[in-house]
Amino acid sequence: MEETNRQRKIAGVLQQDLVDVLQRAAQDGMKGVIISVSKVSVTADLGVAKVYLSVFPSEKRDEIIEGVKSNTPLIRHELAQRTKNQLRRMPELLFFGDDSLDYIEDIDKSLKGEDIDPIKNPDVLPRRQKR
Repeated sequence: MEETNRQRKIAGVLQQDLVDVLQRAAQDGMKGVIISVSKVSVTADLGVAKVYLSVFPSEKRDEIIEGVKSNTPLIRHELAQRTKNQLRRMPELLFFGDDSLDYIEDIDKSLKGEDIDPIKNPDVLPRRQKR
């Protein structure tokens, strides 16, 4: 189903404000970590917002995502204060890690020939599970 203009506008507002909130938190407590909000999608009833976060360095992604999830009520409250003139009701926030940068890096390594050649070593390919 296609997103409505209202969903896109709310997602844009949430994305901009989330970037400010998360980057300020990263500056305060996590030196050397960059957090970016790669995508926000809002459900049709405007009740839930799925937030996809990219974290650099990627080794700390799971730790950072868990920290953000544990602080969701505080983040939601901060967003509600920032958007009180634009939104009547703050959607629930669901945070997910965005691994598209890792995927791009894997493709880049493959193109440069830096990783294991699956033709010479077929054991590196994932096997399909029989149902």
